[in-house]
Amino acid sequence: MRKKSYLSLLTGLLFSALVLSACSGSGNANNPGTAKDEATEAPATEVTQEDIEKVLVGRWVTVEVNGHPALTNEKKVYNFVSLTDARVSLSRIDDQTWVNGDKGDVDINGNVVTITTHPSESATVVDKLNITDISANTFTTDFKVTLNNEGSEPVVREHVDTFMRVDDDFSSDIIGTWEGKCISEGSVFDDGLEHRWEYKDDGTFVYYVKDGDDWVPSTNTLNEYFVEGNMLCTRWIEDDEENREWWEISIDGNKMNWSALREDKDGKTFTATFEMTKVQ
Repeated sequence: MRKKSYLSLLTGLLFSALVLSACSGSGNANNPGTAKDEATEAPATEVTQEDIEKVLVGRWVTVEVNGHPALTNEKKVYNFVSLTDARVSLSRIDDQTWVNGDKGDVDINGNVVTITTHPSESATVVDKLNITDISANTFTTDFKVTLNNEGSEPVVREHVDTFMRVDDDFSSDIIGTWEGKCISEGSVFDDGLEHRWEYKDDGTFVYYVKDGDDWVPSTNTLNEYFVEGNMLCTRWIEDDEENREWWEISIDGNKMNWSALREDKDGKTFTATFEMTKVQ
């Protein structure tokens, strides 16, 4: 009798356990459970310091700002020579910034990369990259740059940037004289005329204009440039006004192409392209 009661009790307990398990598990179609979903849901992947250190060395160029394609004139280049040393290049006409491979001290702490440069004795620039996603060829960062200038309040800019690795380096290939014209229609660069530039190995260039059938140097002054990877940066003074341009370039033998995403006075973007041939 005791054995029968014990078996009955055991059977009841097992049945109750099965019912409770079913209620707290996947449930029915109208009231699905969450246990299975929680078990199979992939956890968010966090960028680690190891992830960054594996791929950071090399040259990176801005491709997006706040989820939109970066205007070419607003791009920035980081060339990480090592995990502690970088070269920074950018050009901004709005605040007269001209940075040609300035040396930066690099510190990596978790997923935050900090690059500190000293453009002058009284100025320090701190770029803080909170990297949220990284692969061998791209990384995305919550970006914050702080300019500390002695005697002035700090200037801070913040945005979300995506950078792309660039392995090309056309700094030597560009040396020489090139002729070509704009091939993109409907932009301010589309004048239908041939143009000529001579790029020298001292970081200066000459822009030529036609005088009859002859090419003669223009009256522009300053005329400085540098190439960082696939980015050509120039500045010159024309009619007492300083001008700046970034171009993305590619060179194959005696052929060179330029491309840039620009914004017109109405805020509309357009792509300007040039094709050139090396003549000297």
